Amino acid sequence: MRKVDDNAEDDSTDIDRLRGVYGISVAAELVGTGVQNLRSYEARGLLEPERTSGGTRRYSSADLDRLRRIGDLLAGGLNLAGIRMVLDLEARNEALESRNATLEAQHGRPSRPPSHR
Repeated sequence: MRKVDDNAEDDSTDIDRLRGVYGISVAAELVGTGVQNLRSYEARGLLEPERTSGGTRRYSSADLDRLRRIGDLLAGGLNLAGIRMVLDLEARNEALESRNATLEAQHGRPSRPPSHR
């Protein structure tokens, strides 16, 4: 029986999620927006799709998730500047949570919610 390395599977899944496979028109259709919106979001630094050697944009599954998040925030009334701030803060929060989990694992302390006094 072959032993499955869960981390190796997670790594390949992460790589697949980050690989740009969708053209701009397919990506726009999948997230329910226009091609010009995708170009606008890129111009404003909200996402950065891969590019082929010829310069064609290729969107990944992770990019599509980000585009859906952008759509949700727009529907909630935020403008593009506000959305950029939210996305930046979410990324920083995720990085801090990951670092916190690593430190807790190194020191053998379980993760616990902050106390409310």
